[in-house]
Amino acid sequence: MFDAAVIGTGPAGLSAALNLKLLGKSVLWFGSPAGSDKVGRSEKIANYPGVGLVSGAELNRRFREHAAAMELEAANKMVTLIAKGDEGFSLLADNEMQEAKTVLLATGAVTAKGFAGEAEYLGRGVSYCATCDGFLYRGKTIAVYLGAARFEHEAEYLASLAEKVYLSAGYRGSAVRGDNIEVLDSPIVKVSGGLKANAVTLRDGREIPVDGLFCLRNAVAPASLLPGLALASDGVHIAVDREMRTNIEGCFAAGDCVGRPYQIAKAVGEGNIAAHAMAEYLAGGGAPAGR
Repeated sequence: MFDAAVIGTGPAGLSAALNLKLLGKSVLWFGSPAGSDKVGRSEKIANYPGVGLVSGAELNRRFREHAAAMELEAANKMVTLIAKGDEGFSLLADNEMQEAKTVLLATGAVTAKGFAGEAEYLGRGVSYCATCDGFLYRGKTIAVYLGAARFEHEAEYLASLAEKVYLSAGYRGSAVRGDNIEVLDSPIVKVSGGLKANAVTLRDGREIPVDGLFCLRNAVAPASLLPGLALASDGVHIAVDREMRTNIEGCFAAGDCVGRPYQIAKAVGEGNIAAHAMAEYLAGGGAPAGR
């Protein structure tokens, strides 16, 4: 069992992973090895102390070099479910289970709560992992929500298996095309069914029969990721105290997922605070979980 699992490779996740490593803790780090998409898309960053005016791509490169120098390597897997146990946490990542005594959520800003019915049908026709569950839909009809360009290869993989794919892209410029792919001109708003999901509803009111829905996003909504996790009053961000503790003992959160301002310097600082609070918790000196 690892001392800590850090979910997210953006500034908050990197800061926490680095500090936990420096504090002598074993770290399981999940996320894209390329770092934060949001940082990488920034044309110029002027308010990160000590680095001057820098492009997001350059700052991401420096972040990756720092992680490599510290022998930190991110597992390029998406965590889709976390369960709290007596000894710590079990994490489901790309159909594999991992265990850690503490968890840090540094998943970035998850602006959407998910589609209506999504949480209800998770594991019953709704999936977050193409490579894990795609084979179950060979020759069938599926809907795919594509939340970022980095998942386009997964959508293409699903299209190679399914008979028909209804594709809904949450960003401009999706390059996914194919003879069996129909790009929807109205976004998905709901998934419904009986014992299993069997239809998606579009914003324009159309209902399309499907055998399953794949939601390919950068992150799972916090409340779906960890049952019982308390959210802030806005119903989107994770509620934390000044030590970045959530309401679940041993679980911490930092960065954009805990609220504005969405700034790199803030995220790095919160990752640092969380790492030290996690180390204190592991040493037996942690206070009860906060709200």
